[in-house]
Amino acid sequence: MRQGLASFVLLLVFTALPALAVPRSYALQAEASTVAFAWDFGEDEIRGNMPVARADLQIDFQAVANSKVNVDVDVTEAEAGFPFASQAMKGPKVLDAKKFPQIHFVSTAVRKTDSGAAIDGMITVRGVTRPMTFDARIYRQAGTDPNDLSQLTILLTGALNRSEFGANGWSTLAGDQVRLQITANIRQAG
Repeated sequence: MRQGLASFVLLLVFTALPALAVPRSYALQAEASTVAFAWDFGEDEIRGNMPVARADLQIDFQAVANSKVNVDVDVTEAEAGFPFASQAMKGPKVLDAKKFPQIHFVSTAVRKTDSGAAIDGMITVRGVTRPMTFDARIYRQAGTDPNDLSQLTILLTGALNRSEFGANGWSTLAGDQVRLQITANIRQAG
């Protein structure tokens, strides 16, 4: 995933540019977006990914608090390193993908930080909703004009404890913390 971001230049997020004073709506490029995750399995780390099913994003580069994020992730298409791990993760003891086919995140507040933004919100996993904060960075395509914000990549990173959502299966083998990295490639709508 880092190699894919190497072709992007970090955008100076949420700078006070008068021409950008209105929230902009962006559409997800689903085929180029994903959720990467990792958890500990004994001394090893298991990595996997899930596709982003839908994302509604509004970004206000001048007034960051006006920005909004609303993302759905497709649990049914999750892959976790090897077939047994994928099957166990999607099974009823962990994510129960048949009963809960999506993970949902909606922002409640967005605030500027030294390295980008922090996005507070509510995440729903297995029908359980809890607060969560993602660190966010926005990138624009390398070589594009600094004012060309029509195609961007937003990178959200955070972590959650699966036990807080009732995803307790295999807890004697697999760690509780799940580290998340959402890469959403977006294009300005309209």
